[in-house]
Amino acid sequence: MAQSQSETLELILEMGQLLSSKLDINELLVTILRLASRVVGAEQASLLLLDEKTNELYFDVALDLGPEAAKVRLKLGQGIAGTVAQSRKSEIISEPKSDPRWSPMMDQTTGFTTKSILAVPMMIKGRLLGVVEAINKIDGAFSEQDAKLFEAFASQAAVSIENARLFSSLIEEKSKLGTVFTEMADGAVLCDGDWRVLLANGAARKLLSLPAELSTLQNCLKDMTVSPPLNDVLASRRAAVPFTATRLEGKELILAGTLVNLVVSDPLAQGGQTGAQSGWLCVFRDETEARKKEKLKRTFLSLISHKLKTPLSAVIGYSDILLEEFKETPPTPLQFKAVETISEQGKKLGDLVERLLRYTTLENPDHTIELTPIAVDELVASATKDLQSWLLGKNAEVEYTGAPGVIVVVDKGQMREVVKNLIENGVKFDVKPKRKVELWVETLEKKAVLKIRDTGPGIPPEDRDKIFSAFHQIETFFTGQVDGWGLGLPYIKKVVESHGGKLELDSTLGKGSTFTVILPRKA
Repeated sequence: MAQSQSETLELILEMGQLLSSKLDINELLVTILRLASRVVGAEQASLLLLDEKTNELYFDVALDLGPEAAKVRLKLGQGIAGTVAQSRKSEIISEPKSDPRWSPMMDQTTGFTTKSILAVPMMIKGRLLGVVEAINKIDGAFSEQDAKLFEAFASQAAVSIENARLFSSLIEEKSKLGTVFTEMADGAVLCDGDWRVLLANGAARKLLSLPAELSTLQNCLKDMTVSPPLNDVLASRRAAVPFTATRLEGKELILAGTLVNLVVSDPLAQGGQTGAQSGWLCVFRDETEARKKEKLKRTFLSLISHKLKTPLSAVIGYSDILLEEFKETPPTPLQFKAVETISEQGKKLGDLVERLLRYTTLENPDHTIELTPIAVDELVASATKDLQSWLLGKNAEVEYTGAPGVIVVVDKGQMREVVKNLIENGVKFDVKPKRKVELWVETLEKKAVLKIRDTGPGIPPEDRDKIFSAFHQIETFFTGQVDGWGLGLPYIKKVVESHGGKLELDSTLGKGSTFTVILPRKA
């Protein structure tokens, strides 16, 4: 008996080692079946796994049972295996043919004769993975000792199946990530916490002309000026830091991207720390052509604006002189109408050129703002005064609820244009005979909140992001009757954000829009 126990323990140990060495799920399942027959001395074995989506058992592998076994699916509680899966308790069936749960279908299909069954649930951490069955004890009948031995084997098999599944899932996810990492058009470099390069994709190697042997990220970027400096980025500990890298010599190359700080939780962290530095992911793309085009666009717009100002000044100036002359020398109706139209349209074009010039100036990376304290009441009064005659011509009124004592630190000229643009937008897109724009101020902690509400047509949801793009006007309104370049809202957004503020929009079709300008009350 002692020798038998020793042999049993040796067999269990051997099987445990064999199962733990298998990580391919298909190979593992075949191995489990072969060992299942051996561990309790059975003629045959079968393995049913649980489909967690349908809550059904199916034959993943059944040695010598033929292809028909693969078509069988059992609900929990159905058949002997289904009952064992539902109760999660082992069963020994000495006379299967007299058991009402047993189906002769498999025997009829395969020609195999089932004489006895030992069925055991495979469990891991209280979760059912399936049922393993030993069929037909070679020597005698299945005993309780066989059941306990088979349960131990099933437990080891369950652990091995779970490990193989996790490994398979890990390999699959790694393959997906590897494909994305390799094939992505942007350059990507993965570094550890000490900036040693672990991986670099093809795009990164091409853009940076990286050698086969990689060292550190600093060495990869040694021929480039990085802003902000990598050492400052490391010290900042921010989750993600945008950066620009420019080649020092040779053909111009500008890379723009983000350095992402990869942090993993550290269960051993002390002193209230919740994470540990894990590494860095540097993702970037070639922005050289885009920057050139952007610079060219700014230069062109600025140039065209300046070039138009001189002839426009002459047109407006001389048309105004002619209009004064007409007071002393009455013209014909046609002459007066022609000169008046030239003057009006010249001034309108002059205003458009001024707006274009202001926007291109704002887009210049070298532009600066002059911050001075000013009351919001004064800003609104100044903007409204500039628009007084225009508002009168549009049959529009501006209603402002004052807020004495609310001071903001801003560039007066730029912020006055912001208020003017918002009032103009609220009026010129409104098609009603009588138009109205309401303004009021709220205070929120250390911020001033200026709200501008109109009664216009509202802005469709699909256009609420687009309207902040340069030269965009909603097609419904772009009929040539609405003056402007589509630069008002982009200008407003740039100015507000350059002051550390925020621009928000709330709009309802057919009822109007409310723009909210949030500004800090200190510089």
